Amino acid sequence: MPTPANPTALAQQARRSYAERLLAGMPGVVQAIDQGARLLAAAVAEPAIALKRRELLPILQRAFPIWQDGMTTLLRAALATGTVVQTRLGELTPQSMSNRAGAKLSLVDDDTIEHEILSSRLALAMMDRASWEFTDLRSRMNMLESREELDANDILRPHVLARIVTSSWLAAPLGFDAWRLLQSVVHEELSLFAEEAYHETNRFLLQRHVLPEVDLRPFIRRSNHGGRLPPSGSTGGFGTPTGMSPSGPSEFQSSATRASAASEVGEETRLMTRAAGLARSNDQAEAVLGRLNRLVGRQLPDFAVTSHAPAPPSPRLNAAIVEAQEGVARRLASAAAADGSGRGVVNTPALLEELHQRKQALKQAATTPVERATIEIVALLFQSILMEDAIPATVRVWFARLQMPVLRVAVSEPDFFATVEHPARRLIDRMGSCVMGFDSSSRAVGDLLEKEIKRVVQVVEAYPDTGRRVFQTVLTEFEKFLEHYFKNENEASKKGVSLAAQVEQRETMAIQYTIELRKMLNDVPVQEGVREFLFQVWADVLATTAVKSNNADATKEMKRAAADLIWSASAKVSRAERAEVIRRLPPLLKTLREGMDDAGIPVPKQDEHIQRLNNSLAAAFTAKAAAISHERLEELMGRLETLEELLPEAEDVDIDESLVMDLSGHESSELEVVGEGGSMPTPAMLAWARELQVGSWYMLDYRNRNEAMQLAWQGMRRQLTLFVSPQGRGVLFQQHRLAAFLQAGLLVPAQEEALTVRATRSAMAKLDGDPSRLLN
Repeated sequence: MPTPANPTALAQQARRSYAERLLAGMPGVVQAIDQGARLLAAAVAEPAIALKRRELLPILQRAFPIWQDGMTTLLRAALATGTVVQTRLGELTPQSMSNRAGAKLSLVDDDTIEHEILSSRLALAMMDRASWEFTDLRSRMNMLESREELDANDILRPHVLARIVTSSWLAAPLGFDAWRLLQSVVHEELSLFAEEAYHETNRFLLQRHVLPEVDLRPFIRRSNHGGRLPPSGSTGGFGTPTGMSPSGPSEFQSSATRASAASEVGEETRLMTRAAGLARSNDQAEAVLGRLNRLVGRQLPDFAVTSHAPAPPSPRLNAAIVEAQEGVARRLASAAAADGSGRGVVNTPALLEELHQRKQALKQAATTPVERATIEIVALLFQSILMEDAIPATVRVWFARLQMPVLRVAVSEPDFFATVEHPARRLIDRMGSCVMGFDSSSRAVGDLLEKEIKRVVQVVEAYPDTGRRVFQTVLTEFEKFLEHYFKNENEASKKGVSLAAQVEQRETMAIQYTIELRKMLNDVPVQEGVREFLFQVWADVLATTAVKSNNADATKEMKRAAADLIWSASAKVSRAERAEVIRRLPPLLKTLREGMDDAGIPVPKQDEHIQRLNNSLAAAFTAKAAAISHERLEELMGRLETLEELLPEAEDVDIDESLVMDLSGHESSELEVVGEGGSMPTPAMLAWARELQVGSWYMLDYRNRNEAMQLAWQGMRRQLTLFVSPQGRGVLFQQHRLAAFLQAGLLVPAQEEALTVRATRSAMAKLDGDPSRLLN
């Protein structure tokens, strides 16, 4: 391959060409976003959201020129050097973040964190759309400049452009709320814009014979994390026209190039989304739905506007849906009978062909273009779902039977295509998240889950005229089933769930006892060493005894030991009192030892505690401690006897990181407690940790093992979370540690996107390639 005479100068020209394209195209992008905002304001939405969108329009008219000027100013500053050293919010540049990482830790204000989240999500959307173009361009630039990687502040990097956009937005001033209202539009337009700019810059270098065949083997060598290919809605590499489905490699991309690019892109995407937390879930899903509505809206303007108000299907279409639903049910029932097992395994190609024929009949029965478009989109969604290899064939049958009920609700409720919160979407996603890690070798477990999914589908089929209500009802019932299933039925998880629940009960009670003991001893003159022992050790012993023992006498004995310890450590000025202490001391120490032993405290630690208590008792003998009257001691004992009645409700107790005892003492061969590892989590990651759902599958990298784990249990307020492997290995996290593992990428969802989101991407790719199918 010929080498350019001055490769560094050529790289600078390419970088300048890219920046000039951004400058030239930015007014058009702002105009497109303005038009998108107007379409959103006219679209069907919840009343509160619709009002906010309309109220935002005049604000945008005033602020958009300022936003555009801000982006232009920052881009012009990058023309000379090709890097962006500082944005208007300079603390968010890569350089400043690097400086912050090496400096002493300090609190970061909420606006800075929110800005970081916004820019990370925008960068992720750009990478999702333009990953192949960017990867090719990066490879060419690195070759020209003889370097391993682009500079962190290089204008070519998606996150640098994202920070220019978001910082200029906030300086316009446009706030975070305005961004969230328009996020789907902004992500869509800027992702397309970035893809076009990368495409043209690649063309510039290809015309100068720079790496016609990109070799990404160096990226394979440096990457330690396996990436995934982007969803089918993404575009192909250089040479694939915008809007065409990337069904095959382009002229300049071999399959090896695509796979190696996926690895590197997967790593960069993972790093960028650490700050975003929930960027891979609702926000990105809403952006995908927004993209679908705009794609369909170009062919059918009435599809997503207020004229498409909620209305039942036309009588002809409703009758056709009923006929199709009954026909599919008969086909699947006969297949189950022929199979002999009653499980209904059906040949997927044959099933898809029948559903295709049903779709054509439904379209003939449709009376409006909107109905025909809805039939086509729902058919494409279920075509993608039914082709998911990760869904067991026996469960796939029941997903197929959901197509007609979902079609009915999609026709009658336009917001099915507007929000991921629609209960029909949520039901499909929840069932999908549980079965896509399905352990088909465990027949008994599979049968229980299959029976529940079967029941859910049959209930939906039985109430065709209730719209979203039946989906919401069965979704709630499915959530309750999962809780019962993992706790009582799933052989792999029920032992771990039982142990985790005991851990939570013990920790909660220990905190409750500590709170009440603090109140109780607040105005009692107790020697400091004894006070610390009661709060830090004996509260845990009381909790352990209460959880482990059904014998009230055992708990009462431990409470009596606390009272005896308080009395023994008070001032003893008479010989009789001292003699009484000496008489009580051996059985008291024996009880203290037994209690600490039951709580799992190691003997060396017990010795340390006993030594400190001996020092407190010595102070009592020298009359250095305060005295406690007999009446006060009796009152204290009475309160200890009724301590359980004084405890706050468990739901009112936060198992806070600073209060929780060291959970490592709970570890056993059946339950591993994660006590270290991960990275300092951001608030977004803590929020994400609270959003994880029971039944979902994850990949956990812990103790030199990387394996699939299913979330089986969450405690009160989700302070504790249990994951279980198919073999029954239980791993318990506290909330903060769980967020730390998410932050570090040591715990990642097994499925990068919800089932319906991935199906929507697949549908868009097909519609993008042949928009006419919406109207035919």
